[in-house]
Amino acid sequence: MQKQLIECVPNISEGRNTEIINTIANVVETVEGVKLLDVDPGKATNRTVITFVGEPEPVIEAAFRLIKKASELIDMSKHSGEHPRFGATDVCPLVPISNITLEEAATFAHKLGARVGKELGIPGYFYEKAATEEKRKNLANCRSGEYEGLAKKLVDPNWKPDFGPAEFNDKVSKTGATAISARDFLIAYNVNLNSTSTRRANAIAFDIREAGRVKREGNPITGKKILDEHGEPVRIPGKLKAVKGIGWYIEEYGIAQISYNLTNISITSMHEAFDETCKAADKRGLRVTGSELVGLVPLKAMLDAADYFLVKQQRSLGISESEKIKIAVKSLGLDDLKPFNPEEKIIEYMLDQGEKKLVDMKLTEFADETAGESMAPGGGSIAAYAGSLGVALGTMVANLSAHKAGWDDRWEYFSEWAEKGQAYMNKLMFLVDEDTNAFNKIIDGFRMPKTTEAEKEARMTAIEDATKYATEIPFQVMKTAHDSMEVMEAMLEKGLQTSLSDAGVGMLCARAAVLGAYFNVRINAKDIKDREFAEDILRRAEDIFNSANNREQRAIEQINMKL
Repeated sequence: MQKQLIECVPNISEGRNTEIINTIANVVETVEGVKLLDVDPGKATNRTVITFVGEPEPVIEAAFRLIKKASELIDMSKHSGEHPRFGATDVCPLVPISNITLEEAATFAHKLGARVGKELGIPGYFYEKAATEEKRKNLANCRSGEYEGLAKKLVDPNWKPDFGPAEFNDKVSKTGATAISARDFLIAYNVNLNSTSTRRANAIAFDIREAGRVKREGNPITGKKILDEHGEPVRIPGKLKAVKGIGWYIEEYGIAQISYNLTNISITSMHEAFDETCKAADKRGLRVTGSELVGLVPLKAMLDAADYFLVKQQRSLGISESEKIKIAVKSLGLDDLKPFNPEEKIIEYMLDQGEKKLVDMKLTEFADETAGESMAPGGGSIAAYAGSLGVALGTMVANLSAHKAGWDDRWEYFSEWAEKGQAYMNKLMFLVDEDTNAFNKIIDGFRMPKTTEAEKEARMTAIEDATKYATEIPFQVMKTAHDSMEVMEAMLEKGLQTSLSDAGVGMLCARAAVLGAYFNVRINAKDIKDREFAEDILRRAEDIFNSANNREQRAIEQINMKL
């Protein structure tokens, strides 16, 4: 069964004292199986966003220890800062990452809250998916009045805490309250202005955020509020859904910002919020100078932003992931205030740290590793790598063609081929390591104990399953390398004719990958006890092998004719 992973993103009300911040954050890694991903302090807001990830039970244990430590080291009666807040650990959301639903995450949020209230005596509210009633779903409602209004709020029957004491006692006067939730991935995203005016920044925030602004009679700023039949203010909606926003002045940077919470990036993306803010600022005589990510961001959000700006520039989307990250950073101005390090800001990159992969090696290291005494990496990994280089050449021709002067009306055609090429290349690069992993599974099977009959049977089953897998992986290499030939074929026909040789070499590499992987399928299939499985995969492999040979031959004939 695959691991359930959740992310926890507590915001503590301390952003200036490094010793306190680190002491609180480091408590997280006292729990085995929890990885601290990011600690992002803000001096002006006097607030730090801490991000960690792990399986649910260890994560809520780490969250409990963090809330406890924050309650010991932060005194809310002495706190001041630009950001709305009402507790030492102001908010503590749980975010599903993999193999867990939002509903399941809410169950863990309730478990954490009950423990915080009972063991620490800290009152609080459940919000978003963990909310116990409709009005508590919105964090702004739960936190309204902030710390200064907490004494009155806790004794209000309508706002009785979901956990902890319903009184502002001596302990609560120090710890404040905590809001705990289960929610979708939220991006805390600030857009920088060439202004120092909080009022102007707020005006733009009201233009953009879903809640918009209150409708008034006469003067839109100072006029009397217009109320509906229930006595609630009528609002003029903002431009974008699933966006919360306020304007503020950040003394640390000497500028005004619009601070957004993008609560559902499938509805409103980071780049959409940025672009609409640019338009709203321009209308008000202001200019956006860049933006800032607080905490971590999913890789997809960065890649989507890159694609958005590449399309606007009429440039090919079939470029490397690292190049797309550079495009996103520069287009959004994420390095405007301080350097932006993708390895520290993109959640997938943080989770991958420490994993040693063949494809991450230098070329010389990979060659040395292959030449060494170890049996892996072997022919299967090398076949996959040869295939990745082949389609990389085809992708290069597509990108060169998309960027050729005079071919501007065809850039989308070549961009589509470059994207296909990138997808083939990425899969083959994955298979470089997976072929070695598959071989290692066979070795692990042979190392299993074989003293009892039960152990012998378990060992035999493990070896059979591992051998099947070690046959399926090179078969995937064959199929992917064979399918990737379409990129080179399209480029030989319609791509830059000065790059015929590049597309030709790509085709030769693809065919070599198919043939090399075919050998691996055959040598592993002979050891499979399930002969029906073995014969089926061998038959399909032979069909791919014959097709690859024919396609390579046609490509060679085409190149010879054109040369």
